[in-house]
Amino acid sequence: MNVDDHLATIDRLCLREFPARPGRSDVGFGGPGFHIADLTVSVGLGTGDGAARERTAEDFDAWREAIAQRLNDRWGQGQRWGMLTLGVRRARGEEIPQPWALLGDLVHEVHLWQADGTGRWVALGVAERDETDEIRLLAVVTAMDPP
Repeated sequence: MNVDDHLATIDRLCLREFPARPGRSDVGFGGPGFHIADLTVSVGLGTGDGAARERTAEDFDAWREAIAQRLNDRWGQGQRWGMLTLGVRRARGEEIPQPWALLGDLVHEVHLWQADGTGRWVALGVAERDETDEIRLLAVVTAMDPP
């Protein structure tokens, strides 16, 4: 896959109806009001090889930046949004809506835009928090405002 393929996936999700119930989809996972697409997934890094994980995470960060630049050109400068506050708010008992709660469990930060003409939010992040899982470059398209 290349940047154009990833942008095409994001464009499709900006137009696609949201699923009525949470579940797997052809690009990842979705539920009422959101889609989460696995744009790129590592292979064999759920074993805890620290050096390989770090190199792959850096590569995925570079992919995210390349896609983000193209989205900046399209929709204006996106926001960088750290997810730490979501974890703190959840720990205090606050209910965080999906997909934001799930995204907060997976990524450290996202790039965030509101897609022109769709009323949807688009977020890009690298899921690398769980060292027993593969690293994933995620695109999230949602109708839910960031909390």
